[in-house]
Amino acid sequence: MLPAIAWFVSLCSLALLDARRDAVRIVEEWSKAFTDSNVDAVVNLYAPDALFLGTGSRSVGLSSNAIRKYFEQALRTNTPRTAEIATQSTMVLSASVVIVAGIDTMTETRDGRQFSTNGRVTFVIAKRGAEWRIVHFHRSAMPN
Repeated sequence: MLPAIAWFVSLCSLALLDARRDAVRIVEEWSKAFTDSNVDAVVNLYAPDALFLGTGSRSVGLSSNAIRKYFEQALRTNTPRTAEIATQSTMVLSASVVIVAGIDTMTETRDGRQFSTNGRVTFVIAKRGAEWRIVHFHRSAMPN
């Protein structure tokens, strides 16, 4: 009986490690797509029913169309832009839900000069079917 329990615990531990790895990969893909100003790639990382609160959001985005509209505005102005997650922490809630929270640096270009701002960012990433998707996103500027 004990070897079976040990095997089951090992299997569960591996599933949780895989979930963490997959969630971190989604955050890395998001950062690259943002830096590339690739609206389609960014939007495709979100679940169709994701909750979205971007830095400039005035309301909660509740659809892919709302998220697309936000990023069409954000990624097509003051380019080139970058998004780098400087520090991040993960919390694996289950084999299918992971929270990634961190501090980021966003840069944008205005009148040929680059400006950087630090912010706080949270992603909730869930496995939907065979795919991992962002189901909740929030970014806010770092307080002074």
